Amino acid sequence: MKEKNNNGKEILRLLQENYELNSAHDLSSALKNMFKDALQEMMNAEFDNSMGYSKYDKKTEKTNYRNGTTKKNLKSEFGEFEIEIPRDRNGEFEPKIVPKNTRLIWYRSISYYGK
Repeated sequence: MKEKNNNGKEILRLLQENYELNSAHDLSSALKNMFKDALQEMMNAEFDNSMGYSKYDKKTEKTNYRNGTTKKNLKSEFGEFEIEIPRDRNGEFEPKIVPKNTRLIWYRSISYYGK
């Protein structure tokens, strides 16, 4: 991954604005929340892409429908957290970012996803 200019410093500034960072533990918790949110957003985008329409699209003719979510507990280098895996009625969605039957996820496995 290439860093553009000083994005790391800008992200740190945003972290300081949105989280009360007084210790290394506070920073670790903030990074864990960011990692969880990033995974969730990537999962939702992957699901939208596989379905062929966005969540609130009423104009597209559909052959498969959204069917809620399933909670999944994951472990990573940031600790344990829970994400929601979207489901479809036909059971065709096979997530790549967090494959089925996976409980451990490391940032290295995500870096391969982007290639």
